[in-house]
Amino acid sequence: MPVITHISQLAPDQTYTYADYLTWRLDEFVELIKGKVRLMNPAPRVVHQRLSSRFMGLIYQQLASGKCEVFHAPFDVRLTKMSANGDAQVTTVVQPDICVVCDPTKLDEKGCVGPPDWIIEILSPGNLARDTKEKFDLYEENEVPEYWIVSPGEKSITVYVLREGCYQVHGEYFEPGQIGCHTLPGLEMEWAEVFAGV
Repeated sequence: MPVITHISQLAPDQTYTYADYLTWRLDEFVELIKGKVRLMNPAPRVVHQRLSSRFMGLIYQQLASGKCEVFHAPFDVRLTKMSANGDAQVTTVVQPDICVVCDPTKLDEKGCVGPPDWIIEILSPGNLARDTKEKFDLYEENEVPEYWIVSPGEKSITVYVLREGCYQVHGEYFEPGQIGCHTLPGLEMEWAEVFAGV
């Protein structure tokens, strides 16, 4: 079987698994959504990287002494309810911009198995529909407790919290003030600090 080195070798109508994904030697970053390959956007723009770095720094500082850990893309999150040994059965692998995992048993050398406790996605021109619809539905279906969608252009953060299996808006932030994480009480950040210079 030939080694996959270019995305053109992958059939858009074929269903792939995480076991397949692990064999690919692609230069591009891809995700698997229910077995279908999704090419990620080209390298993020400066504003995206600034925001990602800010979130990473602010969250890391506050989690440093606890059991939760923060990770940033590229970092494989296998959305599955199966054990880490079921790579051939896993058909969804995403790389959230930022995610927090509080259960150390979900972590292995390849990333996270199962839903993180909190995911943050930063919108880019090419990923609006993916993050606001496709990933929204995916994270809701896989019971990610908290999902933040960050819009650099609008300088806004929409916080969704899972309640009875459905996401509900927990807060919308678009001006100076504190933003708290519902899933991790006590973890807060200032809107102005997140968006400074953006």
